[in-house]
Amino acid sequence: MSEILAPAPPLSAADVEREIEALAGYHRASSGAAMRFLNSVGGGAETLLARLPAPVRNNLGTATEAALWLAVRNLSHSRRVLPSPSPRVARLIGAALGAAGGATGLPGTLAELPVTTAFLLRTIQDEAARQGFDVNSESVLFDTIQVFGAGGPFADDDGSDTGFLAARLSLTSGGMQKLVAQVAPKLGVVLGQKLAAQAVPVLGGAAGASANYIFAGYYQNVARVHFGLRRLALETGQSEAELQQRLQRLLENR
Repeated sequence: MSEILAPAPPLSAADVEREIEALAGYHRASSGAAMRFLNSVGGGAETLLARLPAPVRNNLGTATEAALWLAVRNLSHSRRVLPSPSPRVARLIGAALGAAGGATGLPGTLAELPVTTAFLLRTIQDEAARQGFDVNSESVLFDTIQVFGAGGPFADDDGSDTGFLAARLSLTSGGMQKLVAQVAPKLGVVLGQKLAAQAVPVLGGAAGASANYIFAGYYQNVARVHFGLRRLALETGQSEAELQQRLQRLLENR
């Protein structure tokens, strides 16, 4: 099965350069609001995690893996019954989910985890569809989950959300289990930061809305970069690794 639903017209060298510059802009925008949010709630990402009760913190990986599996299994069904919103509307939906979960403190926040996980995974998949990819392709599903494994918006490493682009698990039996097991621990840390920020009752509602809005925008932009590079590689015949290096050089020089 082809990954791209419709072939695009040939791109000139100047077109490719403009595309890469646009992707660099999305990359820079991915974490822009996150630092302001951290300042508003006080402390850094590790400080947020330390606020969670130890039992919750110690079980984040297990809870996240279960939530991610549930989201993966229901992804196709959600596309059949729910239309894809615009990126702006998707961020507002995420904010509403975060506000509802954070309004009751930690219990509501924990109950929201599977819902937010499914919502963010669907948000990433929607970006793949906007880039022209067939979201029913197994390789596109793999990449959708890999985008979820990118460093979250509070990550210090500026390369964390592009470093994984060249690494793709082979589509072998058991590959999906390996991928989810690989992504879940890191994603648990990322979502744990969000949970901690919105775990205070009442104030947690506002923090949850802000955090989900930021997370949705972050994963939208990371998905645009990821699938944008894949699309360029398929359309131009250039290697994805080469295009990624060109993007990285552009980011380092500005």
